[in-house]
Amino acid sequence: METMTQITAGAVKALRDRTGAGMMDCKRALIESEGDAERAIDLLRKAGAAKAAKREARAVSEGTIRIEIRDGCASMVEVLSETDFVARSEAFEGFSRDLADRLHDLPVQDGETVQGDALLQIEGGDAIEGRLNELRVQVGENVQVGRAVRYDLGENGAFASYVHFGNRIGVLVEVSDSGDAAIEAARGIAMHAAATNPRGVSPDDIPEEEVERERKLLTEQALEQGKPASITEKIVEGRMRKFYEENALLWQAYVRDPDMKVRDVLREAGEDLAVRRFVRFEVGG
Repeated sequence: METMTQITAGAVKALRDRTGAGMMDCKRALIESEGDAERAIDLLRKAGAAKAAKREARAVSEGTIRIEIRDGCASMVEVLSETDFVARSEAFEGFSRDLADRLHDLPVQDGETVQGDALLQIEGGDAIEGRLNELRVQVGENVQVGRAVRYDLGENGAFASYVHFGNRIGVLVEVSDSGDAAIEAARGIAMHAAATNPRGVSPDDIPEEEVERERKLLTEQALEQGKPASITEKIVEGRMRKFYEENALLWQAYVRDPDMKVRDVLREAGEDLAVRRFVRFEVGG
């Protein structure tokens, strides 16, 4: 039987290079497998799966947003970690980049934001889960897929994207024209949305329950202030307009030029240019 002294440093390093596991874990696996590298890999995988299961209970508040655009398809993923140190590691960034690219080929519905647990259950998700467990072993932390979304480009349209704040905020925008002016406007609007976090493209796109909750609150406030019922409705409508100006993308003051609305930016770039849709992810948001 192999002894500890017969496991060379070179064999340990070779196993580490193949698996990404820690040096001591590699050495223990080689000792247990009597120097058989393939058996040692199986042992590391089993141990890694057990450790990964324990790590899954640990909180994840750091991470990254990754966007990939190719062949008329755009994807954005949120991958979460326990620490910023791991989120900036080459292994973590490589996994995030590969996941965003792989999303283009998975059976994900266009425009639907998929939670990480659901993503791992679809066809092809088992391979992602395998990579995820390997990454957890390699970095020694809980790593989770937070959310993912894919856009398939509509006719004559174009995508633009923006990633900000150390890859913690990402925005995808689809506009209705692929000309240079349209794409430039879309890039500016993506940056704008990263800063302002709009709730929808227009007031009609803001979730109805949010609109009704705001309207109810404003009505109660007006009545509590002793406003006559006859003018309460007008007061509420005026305040709702401000709500839309804060939350509807097209109504917002443009961050690069607050004297303009986002809709003005579109109009300058093309008479019929429109934002078809957008999605914004923020790590942990």
